[in-house]
Amino acid sequence: MRVLSGIQPTGRPHWGNYFGAIRQYIELQEENDGFYFIADLHALTTVREAEMLRQYTLDSAMDLLALGLDPNKATLFVQSQVPEVSELTWLLMTGTPMGLLERCHAYKEKKAKGIPADAGLFTYPVLMASDILAYDSQVVPVGEDQVQHIEVCRDLAGSFNHAFGETFVMPKAKTLDHSAKVPGTDGQKMSKSYSNTLPLFGDVKKIRKQIMRITTDSRPMDDPKEPEDDHLFQLYRLFGSAEQTEAMAAMYRRGGFGYGEVKKAVADASETYFAEARSRRAELESNLDYVHEVLRNGAERAREVAGEVLGRAQRACGLR
Repeated sequence: MRVLSGIQPTGRPHWGNYFGAIRQYIELQEENDGFYFIADLHALTTVREAEMLRQYTLDSAMDLLALGLDPNKATLFVQSQVPEVSELTWLLMTGTPMGLLERCHAYKEKKAKGIPADAGLFTYPVLMASDILAYDSQVVPVGEDQVQHIEVCRDLAGSFNHAFGETFVMPKAKTLDHSAKVPGTDGQKMSKSYSNTLPLFGDVKKIRKQIMRITTDSRPMDDPKEPEDDHLFQLYRLFGSAEQTEAMAAMYRRGGFGYGEVKKAVADASETYFAEARSRRAELESNLDYVHEVLRNGAERAREVAGEVLGRAQRACGLR
């Protein structure tokens, strides 16, 4: 199966990004033909500094490679290095109803909040559809909040196929498993929007300090506590083995412990869990030629596939 996913280079990844999405993307490369891209064109709707965007894009590539994306199993590339996608976007745009875009979540939310929405945000779903269709993608892993965009993609592909003949593969959404809840340092869902994230990479000592400052309740140490209701336990469960997690749950129900003890356990377990990825990340930082080579090779393969799809679409609608 051809699987496609994109990641916006708008900042460094955090625990929520990894457990909620990235880990599952990487698992899919094992038995599928994975196409993974860094969505720098999409990022232009929010990142307005050229050097920052370039650095975020390079960081995203190193992050994915460090976390286990294997260029021998999957294709990793930068979105803007495949200009065929932008050309295909225009073909789709000519048949996109305004009403369809006006109903999309991101645009509606900004409009409801009185925040100015530019044409980039308004037409974002069309570029996303082009990202998917350009590679004959069959499966697109997304969070529940992105399923609508896959439906838009299917609508646009279906309309084009109806007007010009069978051209595009119809993709299907694969909703990501969010059973591993990732709370932030304040107990809410971990999100850059809430400024409550814990980074995957960076100074380990600083990350440990962030963990030790996680907000907790004021219940007495001796009181038994239900582990499932506590965000520190939920964080620990991300890293601990089944036996370790059960032992931690038993300690909660027994009572007589301090939250500092749990925070230390979270810090220790997370450092062990990400140690290998952090080591690989450091190696990549000292070997940027390799990273650029991976991206060049990925772009070449992506352009080969997208070029065939674009040519098919151009011939169908009379441009060739």
